[in-house]
Amino acid sequence: MTYESSDDQCDYQIKRPRLSSKKGRDSTKNDRAFQTKLLINNKWVEGVDGATFETINPSTGEVITSVSEARERDVNIAVASSRKAFNTWRKTDGSARRDLILRLADLIEENQEELATLETLDNGKPLNDSKNVDVALVIKCFRYYAGFADKIYGKTCPVDGQFMSFTKHEPKGVCAAVIPWNFPLLMAAWKLAPALAAGCTMILKPAEQTPLTALRLGELIVAAGFPPGVVNILPGFGPTCGGVLARHMDVDKVGFTGSTSVGHLIMKAAAESNLKSVSLELGGKSPLVICEDADIDNAVAAAQVGVFFNQGQVCTASSRIFVHEKVHDEFVRKLVAATKKRTQGNPFDDVNMGPQVSKEQFDIVYGYIKKGKEEGANCILGGKKGNDKGYFIQPTIFTGVDDDMTIAKEEIFGPVMSILTYRDFGDVLKRANDTCYGLAAGIFTSDIQKAFRYLDDVKAGTVWINTYNSFDVGQPFGGFKMSGTGRELGPYVMDLYTEVKTVMFKLDNPYCHP
Repeated sequence: MTYESSDDQCDYQIKRPRLSSKKGRDSTKNDRAFQTKLLINNKWVEGVDGATFETINPSTGEVITSVSEARERDVNIAVASSRKAFNTWRKTDGSARRDLILRLADLIEENQEELATLETLDNGKPLNDSKNVDVALVIKCFRYYAGFADKIYGKTCPVDGQFMSFTKHEPKGVCAAVIPWNFPLLMAAWKLAPALAAGCTMILKPAEQTPLTALRLGELIVAAGFPPGVVNILPGFGPTCGGVLARHMDVDKVGFTGSTSVGHLIMKAAAESNLKSVSLELGGKSPLVICEDADIDNAVAAAQVGVFFNQGQVCTASSRIFVHEKVHDEFVRKLVAATKKRTQGNPFDDVNMGPQVSKEQFDIVYGYIKKGKEEGANCILGGKKGNDKGYFIQPTIFTGVDDDMTIAKEEIFGPVMSILTYRDFGDVLKRANDTCYGLAAGIFTSDIQKAFRYLDDVKAGTVWINTYNSFDVGQPFGGFKMSGTGRELGPYVMDLYTEVKTVMFKLDNPYCHP
């Protein structure tokens, strides 16, 4: 399908994928093809309260299956299980932890087709992206951190006097991870892999919109041979599960990826309980600057990736694009032409875009589109519902956007691009930083001096130069300001899951002298 500013909508039928397990079960015939229970102590159990919730196919709005809901009593049981497991897991040889993590990566690779299909069914992202981006990066992530399990070093400290001092890096303890719905399986890997390598135990709470791949991952964790309680998985809701973990007195660390508003709640809960360690990867309103000397074709391609990849449901989305007035018209003309070629529809077909993850997210994004029009921005492409069924929104481009418009200030988390113009480079630097967020930023220029000035002055955790949304497990990721605390990925993430213990020996005694 193509996109114009009209009421034209596409129509298609979703074919439910055939998901099979080792027993050859078919999800089109039997919901038991999906794991729907809680994983506690390597056993699949119903929630104590017997509550369930439905998970929805965003491509059709139809119910996929019902999943057991974890609540406070389930959290307490899981935490006790994780604490008991930690006392042994923390002393397990690093090489043994390494081998288990590598075995898990192998199992994910063996089941990558099923995992990608399940991710697309539950999240709505195109199958090509689920397989070639999400699952591929999950495998790489587990293998990368397996290598850290037996390479966690302390340091010898030079100190005054007759002393010897050194440090040990010990596992943090029982950790909780509350993960989002935009990259369900990948965010689970980002949290689990380094925690397990460090010797921590983990309680994983997947987003209630997308629990299915986390539960399938749990089956693979058990199959890989991880001891009971090392990983527990609790599908549920924020207030009655995630919030309980954040407040729990026997959880040592909580990691959260999601909205800034919920990040505030997580940090408050940690502060009001046991002052547990907190890491937060939160929202963004990332600027992408297109200079007058930029390669416009490459800038157009990057801008599309920056805003339309994953239906715009990316925390680093370059939703504020500042284009120099000399190249504005050329950039917009080429951008519109390229965007019209994007395809949207059944995510199991060969398309670029699927639906938003839920009706709630669809309404939020559509509300921002309406707000942009009301405040005077020019919607030159898209801005409409993409299909009668499901939660599709056409890729949308606004021009004539001012800095004080809502769509230029607030995180939209959808396929909505705002184009702003600038004349002076110093001025655009100030405007790029005029936000409470600081997750990412980008620039396209052929002037290396300009690029380095930008990366020095822009307040963002990641800066891309002549590229955008390029990720690797070896590079740290996190934000400035209200975009979060701490760094995930790369070696830096190991600091989140370890404590530094300082040791000092007194040497001035008879046994230390010849």
